[in-house]
Amino acid sequence: MAQGLNTLAVVIEGPERLALNRLSLQSPASDDVVVDVEWSGISTGTERLLWSGRMPTFPGMGYPLVPGYESVGRIRALGANVSAHRVGERVFVPGARCFGEVRGLFGGAASQLVVPAQRVMSIDESLGERGVLLALAATAYHALAAHDAAAPDLIVGHGVLGRLLARVALAMGSPAPTVWERNAKRRDDAQGYLVIAPEDDARRDYRAIYDVSGDVHILDAAVARLAPGGQIVLAGFYVEPLSFAFAPAFMREARIRIAAEWKESDLVAVLGHVQAGRLSLDGLITHRHDAEAAGTAYRQAFGDPECLKMILDWRYTA
Repeated sequence: MAQGLNTLAVVIEGPERLALNRLSLQSPASDDVVVDVEWSGISTGTERLLWSGRMPTFPGMGYPLVPGYESVGRIRALGANVSAHRVGERVFVPGARCFGEVRGLFGGAASQLVVPAQRVMSIDESLGERGVLLALAATAYHALAAHDAAAPDLIVGHGVLGRLLARVALAMGSPAPTVWERNAKRRDDAQGYLVIAPEDDARRDYRAIYDVSGDVHILDAAVARLAPGGQIVLAGFYVEPLSFAFAPAFMREARIRIAAEWKESDLVAVLGHVQAGRLSLDGLITHRHDAEAAGTAYRQAFGDPECLKMILDWRYTA
């Protein structure tokens, strides 16, 4: 296994301070793999919060940090104890912690990574750059596959996660949901379901409403459209406290559920749906930049409403 490795990485040095820096990598252990990253995705949820300085404090939080949990690359080298993978294999990497004193939150936005072999997942060659979407697809699946989950008949938000929620629900055999989207430019690309503005929807009997808008004021609007005994699932990320009027929720005996982070089993499940042809990841990556233009890419990902999913291309990075 190679020693003395280094990598070019996106480093968020502080709120709204982003750089592309050369970092030393930790020495690979016998259970690690070294991955040459081809593409990494930019999250407009988690990474926007890290970039803006609005991420709530949690253990390990702090600057400088390498963001990113949506990377696809090829294995360059294997540790002596690694038998489940091979050199040259294309894998999905959900981040890494291999940058010494620079934190990995979540550590995938770099040209090369050292990762425990058990954390990477082999993917089909044909997926290519679309493999970066597997983390969001797993997030959608996790929300839908909970033991007490009801299939969504309303999804709030038609960004990438909202589209994946609808697509995964259909892949799991659920009826087509309705999707609310306020931005007219984001109402296209509905694959087998209806996307409308909230004001154009007269229904008030939804059994399961899934919110991925991140709107901290969503609960009152959702309760008003809920059937008695219905469920509201908070599947986005909310940086401010949520509140709601009690009386309408009381009258409907509303239930509120929070969908947490995806697990490895969710990733395995969505990859199975993709490989079986039940789940398409097409049409969700709308913007691309070479990694050298990371600053431009992050600003566009966070500021351009027409940008659904931005990826960085690391293949030609020296």
